[in-house]
Amino acid sequence: MISTLLKIAVFVAIVLGLTWGAVRLLDMQGGAILSIGGYEVALSALQMVVALLALVVLVWIGLKLIKLLVAVFRFLNGDQTAISRHFDRNRERKGFEALSEGLFALAGGEGHLAMAKAKRADKYLNRPDLTTLLKAQAAEMTGDTRTAEESYRALVAKDETRFVGVRGLMQQKLAAGDTETALGLARKAFEIKPQHEGVQDTLLKLQAEKADWAGARETLGAKLKSGALPRDVHKRRDAVLALSEARDIMDEGQDMKAREAAIEANRLSPDLVPAAIMAARAHLEKSEPRKAAKILTKTWGVTPHPDIAAAFAEIAPDETPQERLKRFRALTKQKPDHPETRMLLAELNIAAEDFPAAKRALGHLVTDDPTGRSLTLMAAIGRGEGSDDAVVRGWLTRALTAPRGPQWICDNCQHIHASWGPVCDNCAAFDTLAWKRPPAGEVAMPTGTEMLPLIVGQKPAEANQVAVSDAEVLDPLPAPASDKK
Repeated sequence: MISTLLKIAVFVAIVLGLTWGAVRLLDMQGGAILSIGGYEVALSALQMVVALLALVVLVWIGLKLIKLLVAVFRFLNGDQTAISRHFDRNRERKGFEALSEGLFALAGGEGHLAMAKAKRADKYLNRPDLTTLLKAQAAEMTGDTRTAEESYRALVAKDETRFVGVRGLMQQKLAAGDTETALGLARKAFEIKPQHEGVQDTLLKLQAEKADWAGARETLGAKLKSGALPRDVHKRRDAVLALSEARDIMDEGQDMKAREAAIEANRLSPDLVPAAIMAARAHLEKSEPRKAAKILTKTWGVTPHPDIAAAFAEIAPDETPQERLKRFRALTKQKPDHPETRMLLAELNIAAEDFPAAKRALGHLVTDDPTGRSLTLMAAIGRGEGSDDAVVRGWLTRALTAPRGPQWICDNCQHIHASWGPVCDNCAAFDTLAWKRPPAGEVAMPTGTEMLPLIVGQKPAEANQVAVSDAEVLDPLPAPASDKK
């Protein structure tokens, strides 16, 4: 609106200026007398200005005629294309002007203007590769998906522009949510330009979404060869793909092949917790407990995780609590101040009915860094020591609203997952799940405040039902020692 008003104001000012100048010229006295061949012509000031303008126009027309006459002369001397080149140069000049204006309009976000300039450039230029691409991008900007798709399909028809056309169609299908077609187009674009980083990333993401782990590993290898991926990152992501492939193979009943794939995944990335657990269980199935223990111990030293402790327990399922406490020293001696190590040691001592040792293992964890699990362990310790029910219920009450501690969280969208997976369930990003604490306030028990009266004893008859319904918070409460071996 403001720009339109400014244009009108400038136009009015120019008209007023020209009118004022013409009036001044009319009011001027005198003029000039031209003498040509004995003839004299008297010109007023205004007539002189008009004559000068007419002379400029005549000179411009004369130069154009001279250029045309030169082209005709060359044609008559045998240059068959001289005249056509003369007119083609004018057309090309207009075409390239329109093309450049269209590119600037596209960069400025003026999609409709860019489309108009693209059509004008297409009229004057015999360069369909350039004008069609400009038309496709302008159509995308204005939301004209049909024109954009037609333009990209036209680019696919020529070898020189096939990659741009295929990639443009791929982006169109991704925007429309047609991932099946987009995957096929990504594979085609990858065949044309295997070193294109954007196509590599898109193809890898789509292959991971469709669980094409073998194809994703090939794409990942191409990224490494092209230098688009550091070697350490490649090893980690290759391990993730190998682990995912092992899971699918196991689901198909090919246990032997799955075990080999799991061991390979652990070899590629020893700090990948799910791979270490699966590899350890693969060794256990092969009656190789020492190798399983070695894998889990090494991974615990990098990333202590409760699932590692659970897998470590599977190595000797029939041992007594005292034997288990002794065997688990291979884990607990590593990172002794880590919260996971403290809670593991507390659980082992609770199972062995050494409640003072369990309390010492937790230390200041319940005051400095309380979580639902550590507070539940304190409730178990209190019950084992014979504390009043009110004390035990107090610990459980705090556990209901306390933070959950580390969880599998997507680094890309911060979505929390119940278990690890190669692809985020929320944003479909590949290899973004990390075992870490969620941001404060992210995880709140939705029924925590409603369950407080049940836990503290107002309705004791329903307390057991509440504990079962909220087992994630109250787990793990220790079983009586007589039930453990």
